[in-house]
Amino acid sequence: MPETSRRGLLFGTAAVSAGAFLTACTSNDPKEKNTAAQSNAPAADNKPGKPVTIGFAGPQADHGWLNAINENAKSQAGKYSEVTLEITEGSNDTAAQIGQVKTLINKKVDVLVILPADGKALTQVGLEAMRAGIPVINLDRIFASPQAYRCWVGGDNYGMGLNAGTYIGEQLKGKSNAKVVELAGIDNLELTKQRSQGFADALKNYSNIELVARQAADFTVESGQAKMAQLLQAQKKFDAMWNHDDDQGVGALRAIQQAGRDEFVMVGGAGAKSAMDAIKADNSVLKATVLYPPTMAASAIDLARALGQSKGVTGLSELEIPTNLTLYSAVVTKENIEQYLPTGFN
Repeated sequence: MPETSRRGLLFGTAAVSAGAFLTACTSNDPKEKNTAAQSNAPAADNKPGKPVTIGFAGPQADHGWLNAINENAKSQAGKYSEVTLEITEGSNDTAAQIGQVKTLINKKVDVLVILPADGKALTQVGLEAMRAGIPVINLDRIFASPQAYRCWVGGDNYGMGLNAGTYIGEQLKGKSNAKVVELAGIDNLELTKQRSQGFADALKNYSNIELVARQAADFTVESGQAKMAQLLQAQKKFDAMWNHDDDQGVGALRAIQQAGRDEFVMVGGAGAKSAMDAIKADNSVLKATVLYPPTMAASAIDLARALGQSKGVTGLSELEIPTNLTLYSAVVTKENIEQYLPTGFN
């Protein structure tokens, strides 16, 4: 699952890739630059430019979100006739992934996009690429040194928890002694700590709410079902729950249905299509999910293309792409489901 602690430039809509914001910034004519910035026309950026070879290395797609990362990268690269995507076979073995990145460096690709299985462990190979003159887009799981990447793109784990807690708080406003439970992800991951911290901080803003129980699953359907069953057994009645991950949420919903419980509101996390379909159907306790958008991979491809073609970002005065791009964790409900449904992943 995604992991990061860096939050930089905030873009509010996950469904729009960075390509809609990128345009050439190489002209010396001030009038031309001003016109491009004011028109914000994506068509100029979509015109074929200098050929760019992008190397892409990610972990094994053993989770719906990670598979969506790969699909987003491939799909976005396929939109540009001048972009060649060299994609490695995903691996969760850090040594194997380091070897794959070294192969891409030796091939002298123009830009690298790396979603490391372990950010700290792959920092050195990121540094190696940068020192070889190959700019690196560090996707989501952050390297230990900012010298190892030119641009970091990722989600906001703290923001996920904050927005989930705020949504629940607003739903329970005016309810005395409201009880909330939390089904977290893998506890030893920094991302889980950040999500839980954001959730706890949000609930502190509502004096009528108490977090009465918490269980940690491991992002699988089976663990979600088992840990949710334990929560239901221990808590005979509560008003709302937040589940960190929609994949384990499939199991959580099974446990809820088997227990015949429906007295509470459930909020999911990440933005799986199964969760969005359930929200749209409005026939279960699941009423919302908080996004951790895999479209960040498409944005990373767009930014890599921009680097390879000496482009910047429309709407910003600077001639270069930003150093950090943090995606917003939108709350998807029945009211806005149609807008976000196309971004749901299997």
